[in-house]
Amino acid sequence: MSTPTFKTVAVIGAGAMGRGIAQIATQSGSQVLLYDTNAAQVEQARQSILGQWDKMAAKGKLTAEQAEANKQRLQPAAELAALKECDLVVEAIIERLDIKKSLFSDLEGIVRQDAVLVTNTSSLSVTAIANGAKHPARIAGYHFFNPVPLMKVVEVIAGLETEPAVCERLMAYAKEMGHTGVMASDTPGFIVNHAGRGYGTEALRVLGESVTDAVTVDRILRDQVGFKMGPFELFDLTGLDISHYVMESIYNQYYDEARYRPSALAAQRVAGGVFGRKVGKGFYAYPEGVQQVPAEAAAPQVANLPPVWVSTHAARRAELLQLLKDLGAKIETGQSPSSEALTLVAPLGLDVTTVTVLERLDPARTVGIDMLVEDAATKRRVIATNPATRTDMRDAAHALFAKDGKPVSVIRDSGGFVTQRVVANIVNIATDICQQSVCSPQDLETAVTLGLGYPVGPLALGDKLGPANILEVLMNLQMVYGDQRYRPSPWLRRRAAIGLSLLQTED
Repeated sequence: MSTPTFKTVAVIGAGAMGRGIAQIATQSGSQVLLYDTNAAQVEQARQSILGQWDKMAAKGKLTAEQAEANKQRLQPAAELAALKECDLVVEAIIERLDIKKSLFSDLEGIVRQDAVLVTNTSSLSVTAIANGAKHPARIAGYHFFNPVPLMKVVEVIAGLETEPAVCERLMAYAKEMGHTGVMASDTPGFIVNHAGRGYGTEALRVLGESVTDAVTVDRILRDQVGFKMGPFELFDLTGLDISHYVMESIYNQYYDEARYRPSALAAQRVAGGVFGRKVGKGFYAYPEGVQQVPAEAAAPQVANLPPVWVSTHAARRAELLQLLKDLGAKIETGQSPSSEALTLVAPLGLDVTTVTVLERLDPARTVGIDMLVEDAATKRRVIATNPATRTDMRDAAHALFAKDGKPVSVIRDSGGFVTQRVVANIVNIATDICQQSVCSPQDLETAVTLGLGYPVGPLALGDKLGPANILEVLMNLQMVYGDQRYRPSPWLRRRAAIGLSLLQTED
């Protein structure tokens, strides 16, 4: 094993994060001291880590010799004074600025002047933590994700006075620990928690507008985009109390920036203690800890389907017409629909009602279908009614699009359906992170795919669906809702206008 960048490392805080950091730091070859004000918790954490190495050895992931060497390198520290010869000190304690600042002040009186001090904060400013320190240039953020050994990304955050060489060493050490380091400036939420705002907050808005229910939103985003978990499943897993706190924190730190506005619906559920799995109830029920998912209703049976007319302004119109042909629909080709026709629109960002009015269609026979994503690439189709859509026309559209066995979700009218508005917000926030120079586009993609488990990075997703399409969705959402939340980032607007990839940087 080669000599690690930091030979002796201290981890302060023996909770879940601290023990995870201590484990991977030891595995890198460093001598590691684990300290906590609660000595019993230190020993409990140490025994847990030793047990992990025994399991890894039993599975052949470590040799017996490697496991034993790791055990010898991980030792408890009885007091802060024992950390005086450490090359790196990682703080992983409670998220309170005053307590962290006090700890760093104490450490400066103990450790060598060339020792690096880092905070694992997820929500506090690194600059604020370093403010008042004697040597702020050696203080940085080192934000890991739980569970640390499995989440293979760490954000390296430079405060206003952090020396670049410190971040370079932390990046190198992340690689030695088996993780991928990503560089971020000291902004609210850094990269991952910042980029993650588009997914859950917009899903909550959809739910708050009674467009559909939480289960349907989850099904749509899993099946149409490929997310591993729907936003409401994710809220239940992480705990809505934690997620809502992060939403409020980033929103407040950005001085009420509309893009990050939290949900009153979430606040109400938090006030009522409906947090998710850990309390047995959330957006789903968990009797005996098992998630209960309502069965999806079968498509209606319609004996005689009406002819279908497709708006000349429909997104992916040629593809939609071919799909209808493949499904056996009788397609009308006139300039306007007959009085019997099911009228289909496929807007980007607009709601069905607005399109119906603009195109002077009969609202009683008009249904919308989301065609942002290529039909062949999705596992689900989504159609939307407007307030005047007749039941027979809704059922006819549902039955028609379910003829080949692909599931269909029927939702109420919404600007951008579900997928369009959620994906557009994800892409828009990601592009604005790049516009703010929080990080490079490449580091953003890496951080989000590793830290959030998205199927692709948000910029690559925007490129795949078309930056111009994403821009159109946002501009139309802003028109429908009159909300600055949907205003496009300059990064997105400029690249969409001149046909560049969203990953394209400027010299």
